[in-house]
Amino acid sequence: MEELISLFGNIWIKFYFLGTPFFAVTLFLTLTEEYTSAERHRVVAHVTLASAVIAIGMFLFGSIIFGLFGITIAAFQVGAGILLFLSAVQLTQSKKMVQPSNDGEDIAVVPMAMPVIIGPATIGTLMVFGADATHASEKLVGCFALICAVLSIGVTLLLGSPIKRWLGKKGLNVLSKITGLILAAIAAQMIITGIQTAFLIIPS
Repeated sequence: MEELISLFGNIWIKFYFLGTPFFAVTLFLTLTEEYTSAERHRVVAHVTLASAVIAIGMFLFGSIIFGLFGITIAAFQVGAGILLFLSAVQLTQSKKMVQPSNDGEDIAVVPMAMPVIIGPATIGTLMVFGADATHASEKLVGCFALICAVLSIGVTLLLGSPIKRWLGKKGLNVLSKITGLILAAIAAQMIITGIQTAFLIIPS
């Protein structure tokens, strides 16, 4: 039971930061600047649903993709770690990962759900998490943790306007950079673990 609780907390916290919530808030406020409160709430609901579906899909079926392409977990850990590190660099340097659109198109799935909340690096991380969860109980706990993490990001988006008023633009930029540093640390750990695993499975 303690291991499952630890797994739940680990996936929840990690995926919350993988979703770059404060960067997502900044972009969300930009893209919905002319939206009414009701329209913003509707967009957040769609973003949350789309992110949850994508996250759970990658978490549950990532191992099938591993087997289909003959990719080892160690290789994917290193590759996903590198992508995650590049995303972290973008955050710490305050670079825009997507450009705002003003043509009125639905922004819930693209770009908010993908690639902002669930980008290539996040997908890779979810696949690694899913491959590591070998028991049904771990899969169930992992899915629940992902849903809680996505809901937490959705709540953060709903609180976007108050957060902006409280912290200001500079405050949000600082939080985005802190998120980037946390992502960089997670990426480094993934790369180290992947390299260690690769050396362990190399035949002598």
